[in-house]
Amino acid sequence: MPAQQGAGGTTLIMAVPKTDPSQPATAQTVDRLRADLPANAMIGGAVAENHDLEQLLKDKTPLVIGVVLVLGFLLLLVALQAPVIAAVGVLTNLLATGAAFGVAQLIFQEGHLSGLLGFESQGFLDAWGPVFFFAMIFAISMDYTVFLLSSAKEHWDRSHDARDAMVGGMAHSGRVIFAAAAVMVAVFFTFALSGPLPPKEMGVILGVAVLLDAFLVRLLLVPVMLRLLGARAWWLPRWVDRVLPDVRFGHA
Repeated sequence: MPAQQGAGGTTLIMAVPKTDPSQPATAQTVDRLRADLPANAMIGGAVAENHDLEQLLKDKTPLVIGVVLVLGFLLLLVALQAPVIAAVGVLTNLLATGAAFGVAQLIFQEGHLSGLLGFESQGFLDAWGPVFFFAMIFAISMDYTVFLLSSAKEHWDRSHDARDAMVGGMAHSGRVIFAAAAVMVAVFFTFALSGPLPPKEMGVILGVAVLLDAFLVRLLLVPVMLRLLGARAWWLPRWVDRVLPDVRFGHA
């Protein structure tokens, strides 16, 4: 676009890249312009701001994800006294997260259902989104994981029967998980009706994540894995048993 003369002798030039804002070629263009232009020239706009934030978060995202996964595993290990099922709980948490990110790309980056949801796709996901939504989804998934597996652990401690632990855990926590998830999905999806894009993203992504995690992962996949693993799910090495505090679930 033509240059615009501003106050103080400054000049504003608007340039529209040919590539999508989320593509690496666009980020390379921003970096190349900053390297070639004079030192006092500034490049701004939504695309450049998102690129700068993405660069800042890029180095820290693996650390954040790693810390969350390790802390989640340690929490489940202490609570359940079983490293195998603790690892299963953490790894299955990632399934709903990955699916929610796929839905986010389809809707908010590629623009599918934009007319139905009443927004115009900006062609990219906000750079803060992956870290924020990963932490939120993982925390919500951990709630349902603890509900289900702590109930299963209670039955295992009482009977030492893997099938009884799976069936009893589902019988005592399944309805709680279903009801809690239904409420959260309804609340999150109401954010999809809002006008601004950030709360709309939050509502759709978190709503889809809770829907998939509670109804498919927690109430279907995890019980199946408990049944397939059998007593191996509750295996505890002696050296780990000596280190862990004694935690038991039960009612007097």
